[in-house]
This record gives sequence, C-alpha cells and structure tokens, in this order.
Amino acid sequence: FSPPASVRSFSASFSPSELPGAGTAYPFPASGTQTPNGNGYGYGNQTPAGSTRASSLVDVPRAFSTYSIGHSQNASVSASGGSRPTTGSASRPTSSAVSGNGVGKREAFASPPSRPLTIYAAPPTAGARLRPARTKSTALLKLEKPWLAQRDPYARVAYWVTWAAVLLGVAAGAVRIWSGWQSVLLLGGNLCPVMIEDFSGATTESLFGDNGAFFREVDASGFGNGEFEMTTDSDTNSYVLNNQLYLVPTLTSNVIPQGSILNGAVYNLTGCTYNITHSSGYTSESDCLRAAPDAPFDLDAYLAACSAVSNDTLGTIIPPVMSARVSTRKSASLKFGRVEVVAKIPTGDWLWPALWMLPVGEAYGAWPLSGEIDIMCVFLSFPVLVLRELARGNAPSYPKQGVNYVRSSLNWGPAPFLNAVAKTYGWWTQRRGRYDDAFHTYALEWSEGFIRMYVDSRLTHMFQLKLAEPFWEMGAFPAVVQNGSESVVLANPWVNGTRAAPFDQPFYLIMNVAVGGTNGWFPDGPEKPWLDGSATAARDFLEAQDQWYPSWPADDYGRALVIDSVKMWESC
Repeated sequence: FSPPASVRSFSASFSPSELPGAGTAYPFPASGTQTPNGNGYGYGNQTPAGSTRASSLVDVPRAFSTYSIGHSQNASVSASGGSRPTTGSASRPTSSAVSGNGVGKREAFASPPSRPLTIYAAPPTAGARLRPARTKSTALLKLEKPWLAQRDPYARVAYWVTWAAVLLGVAAGAVRIWSGWQSVLLLGGNLCPVMIEDFSGATTESLFGDNGAFFREVDASGFGNGEFEMTTDSDTNSYVLNNQLYLVPTLTSNVIPQGSILNGAVYNLTGCTYNITHSSGYTSESDCLRAAPDAPFDLDAYLAACSAVSNDTLGTIIPPVMSARVSTRKSASLKFGRVEVVAKIPTGDWLWPALWMLPVGEAYGAWPLSGEIDIMCVFLSFPVLVLRELARGNAPSYPKQGVNYVRSSLNWGPAPFLNAVAKTYGWWTQRRGRYDDAFHTYALEWSEGFIRMYVDSRLTHMFQLKLAEPFWEMGAFPAVVQNGSESVVLANPWVNGTRAAPFDQPFYLIMNVAVGGTNGWFPDGPEKPWLDGSATAARDFLEAQDQWYPSWPADDYGRALVIDSVKMWESC
C-alpha cells in the first residue's frame, strides 16, 4: 500500500523545537528533554525529535494519519516541498503554508498529547491503525441436530394435548357464561303498569289529595318499632319541589317548646289515620298483634297513635322529631311484578329511610284462641315488615353499617317472636362511595318463583331468593310453642297458599323516614345514646340532641328522602 504523495508530504521530520527564534516550542518541551516519569509518552518522556503533533484539535485525525503512514514508509518530506496537506476524508483544500524553518503556522497552538489511561498503557507504535481490522469471515461448522434425525414420539402427542386443553378451556368458559346467563331469574310474560309517577307537573295538593297517588299516614305510636318520630300531614315534612317528592324530618321543638316536649303537655295529632291504618299498618315486636277486622276498638292503641303526653315522672315525652310516611294504600298495589324507585337517601345520625311493602288484605286471617276475651294471638294475618329496602343515615364511620350500605329483607313468620328474617336478608355496599350523595334505583322483582331486590343493577343485588320450597319448610318452625303457661301446637298458616305464600297476595308500597327506635335496627353500643330496653329511650335520645343533630344537614335536600320517580308494574 502506497499512500498518496499529498499525505506523505504532510509527514514531518522536524520537531517543535525548530521554531525560529525560540529555544523550545510552546507548549511542548524542548527536543531531547527528559521528563520525570520516563514512561515513554506524554509527561515524563523524552520527546522524540522526529515526532508529529497536531497543530489543533481539528488536525488530530490528520496528525495520527501522518504519524502512522509516514513512519510506516520511513518517509521524510521537506516542509518546502509545496505539497498540499489533507486528511483522507477532506473534501475542501486546506492551507499548506509553513514557516521558514518548515513548521506549520498552527503548531504553536497544538495541545500536549493525551496522557495514557493507566500506567500500563503502551504508546502507539508505528503503523498502528486507527480502526480495528475487520474480522475475517469464517465458515461455521455444521451444527449437529439429533432431534431432527429421529423425532420424539411424544412431541406430537404433547402438541395436540396442548391444543386440546386450550380448546377445552374455551369451551368450558363458553358453557359457564351461557349457564350463568341462563341462571339469571327473570320475570316472564307481560308487565302491565300500575303506577308511573315521576312528579312532573305534580303539586303537593294534587299528590296527596282525595284522588292523589299517595296517602299520608299520620301516627305517633312508633309503628311497633318504638320509633322516636311522629308522622304528620304537614307540608313541612312532605311536599313536592322541582318535580321531586321530599320526605323531611324536622325537630318537634320547631313547633312546641322544648320544655313541653319533656313534661306537662299533651299533643294531639291533627288528621290521625289510626282508624284507616290500625288493622294492617303496623309492625309489632309484642307477643300479639290484633289485626282482625272485627276486633273491638282499642282505645289505648288509638290514644298512643293520635296523641302524645309528656310526663317527667313516668319518663314519657312527646316524640322529639316530626317526619313523613306516605303509601300507595289507596291508589296502587300489585301481586307479582316489578317495583322501581329512584331516590336519594338522607344524611344524618339515627335516620332510618325505608321503601317497603305490606299486604293490602288479610288473606290468611287471624287465628284467635277459642273462648278467650283477651286474645293472645300466635299467628299473624300478614307477614311482618315485608319487602323492605332499608338504610341508615349514619356516616360511613358508623360501625354498624352507615350510608355506604343498603339492606333488603323478607320478614315472615307465624308470630312476631318467630320472625324468620335472619334467613332472608342481605345488603350491598359502596367501598369508595355512599348512597346519600346521589340518586340510585332501588328495584324489586317478584314472581311465584323468585324474589330479587337490587340497587342500580341486577349484578348488585342486595337479596335474591329462589322459591324452591315453601316458606313454612324453610322456616323450620317448632311444632309446639309456649303461650304463657300453655303449650300450643303450631300449625302452618299458609297451608292453603301457593309455594310463595305468604308473598302471594297484593301488596302496596310505603316510603318513610323513621328516626331511632327500640327494635334493634340500631344495635346498642357506645356510640348510641339510648338503650333499646330502657323505658326512657326516647328521652335519652332527646337529651343527646347536641351529639346527633349537628350531623343533620341544615338544608332539606341533605336530610330528606328525595324520590325522583316511582314505577310499579304487575304481571299480567
């Protein structure tokens, strides 16, 4: 290989010390100067007289090229040769002017050679190449593949077994999806509308009038649950606003003085509906419920429902809260079908909103004991506390399920003390939300074959029951019960009914906001300001008003059960 003359001519056999008028060429030491280290390169080296240095950083490639090629050819070219110095890749002409003694004009600006990276580094040798030599191609030896010479007999088996398992999994998944789809119980046949009420254009007067869709129930008895509110027909507690129905609890002290609530006053409820509701409007935890249509007038029950007396000695008070309870008792009922209520539940400690249903008639009748005047009934003429969708207004921090829970249950049994609700209840919860900050759809689907209650979607059902066996068998009630000092044989009150009995009769809808109570809905605990078994439970609740009332929103919307629509369809 013979480099071009232009490259060879750029080689130099002079040293920087030959600069005119200078003993040494800055910044290099004089030729032949011994530096301390003596490692043969850079500092600590005797600089060879014939070495070549780049005159600037841009000339580094040129210098190295000259160094390697010039020395490999043992060429020494005079500076006055007039050849043009260029790099191998330069495309533009560069100046070839040199000084009178053969040193380039830019030599004075050359930087010292770089120091070696380690003490073991060797200086570049003559003929060193800037780039590593290209690796020579070498033919690879033939690789042995014994598995191709003789195939494993199990390889094909494994292949097909793998694909068979994949296809079997897909088929099993498809069957599971199909069976899950088929297992969802749905109402068959047609559904005929019984009530479609969205309150558009409705007024309070038209909604609760003689031919209105809803009936206000006025009562102060506690409805068999020991509740602390009295329900009124006041427009303060139930009214229509912005095409929505509001059921709002308010303090009784807004109407009568606090002192009168606690002692020395009698409060009579205007428009008491006891005469209409007493036979089938209560749930009771007592041992007997008088529900026979021909039962004698009960004066004590009438006075408890239509008036309240505050007596400090007895510990009785006027109910400290006024609220609302409305129903479709007079306007709509259904036997099997669908009920859908879009509502927002209230916020506030010890509030108890409910959407529920009770039977219109008493198809299974009361079973009075023969020959007794003071009747002790061990059978109910209707299931108690039926088809409820319930909630509590307490905050999510409440340990017994607050506003982030909604519950559903079926209460049924041959007597109040044999209520089998523990066998038929359920709930749904929002883990990152609450039900009092938005509207939700609460629905009931009810047929002779199943009962389902859910919120927003069938996928989020609170309770679902397939009626595969009669309720009497499901309840596993005892054959004999104790009635005082007597033992009474317990008979099946639904023997003449269908498999769905007692849920095979027309039911009507009730919507209300209760407050507190002594039936166990709010379990006793350190956070609860009263005890269910206390004779002064309502008074204890009122005396703790400073604890619970701040949790009630100041605006009606926050503490009200707000109903956006009510829809009822019956199977037809």
